[in-house]
Amino acid sequence: MKTKLIAAIAGIALTGGAASAQTNIEMTAAFGANLPILGTAGVEFVDRINAISSEVEFEHFDPGKLVPTFEALDAVSNGSVDAAFAASGYWQGKMNAASLFSAVPFGPEAGEFMGWILYDDGAKYWQQMYDDNGYDVHALPCGVIAPETSGWFKEEINGTADLEGLNMRFFGLGAKVMEKLGVSTSLLAGGDIFPALERGAIDATEFSMPRIDARLGFHKLVKYNYFPGWHQPATLFELLINNDVWEEIGETAQAQIETTCLATFTTTMAEGEATNYAAMVDNVENNGVHIMQWSPEMLDVFESTWNEVVAELAADDPFFQEVWADLQEYRAGYKVWSQAIYLPRDR
Repeated sequence: MKTKLIAAIAGIALTGGAASAQTNIEMTAAFGANLPILGTAGVEFVDRINAISSEVEFEHFDPGKLVPTFEALDAVSNGSVDAAFAASGYWQGKMNAASLFSAVPFGPEAGEFMGWILYDDGAKYWQQMYDDNGYDVHALPCGVIAPETSGWFKEEINGTADLEGLNMRFFGLGAKVMEKLGVSTSLLAGGDIFPALERGAIDATEFSMPRIDARLGFHKLVKYNYFPGWHQPATLFELLINNDVWEEIGETAQAQIETTCLATFTTTMAEGEATNYAAMVDNVENNGVHIMQWSPEMLDVFESTWNEVVAELAADDPFFQEVWADLQEYRAGYKVWSQAIYLPRDR
């Protein structure tokens, strides 16, 4: 009996020691938890990792609770925040190549993008970008969504003349295209867009998919919603973890986090594909929204302007040029497969 009692006490002590060794990780998110898909992706990541791990416990914080969205990268790097769930395109002003790991105009759709990131050189370059620029973070691909819409406008856009002089919220490398076409762009966090539209600080905006845009209420102020989202054929999420935190948690927790991020790829992609059509129908039937398609001529203008932008960036930035060349090489190989195996879209 005495031996069993000593063993039981020892077991309790060991259990307590294991519990106290759990690493708590505070994670700031770039998207509010109230946003479908964009915001709930971070929440669901936290719920999943906490359900399977006894090594780490994540705590989710909305934008601004720990740091504003655009300060998240610096905060994780300097250790004032443990982790961030975001999209690398938010750091476009810091690193030219940032959006190549987030959303590429006229670039890969979700499946092709995932292939480059997970099974080619994408993830390697993603981490190298942060390392080369002195950011003390470990970057994990952690979700993907299907194409976004191309933007919301107050009036119909019939040509490039209708774009000139507009003030528009725009994301990533696509903003450089719009600027060449005479648009003044700014990158606003999701919660700041509606107030900016309402007070006239911006005339138009793009943000995300119809279901997500519906939550932000753009249809109340602007009625022309344009498709397709040439600037974001797919959008990747990232989980950034401070390097010291990443190394301290150990291999088991690292593997659990990596696996949970792979699960997040599945759910973010599937939820977007399953739920956006209903928002489009509701916009037309109940909100007075006009669902518009860019003409082939306008898409040609956007694409030719993008080709100018990417050539300039590649000429001025050796790392951008290296990553862009690698992505183009991958895409050329992928085309051999995609053009042979997939049915035409009009079937």
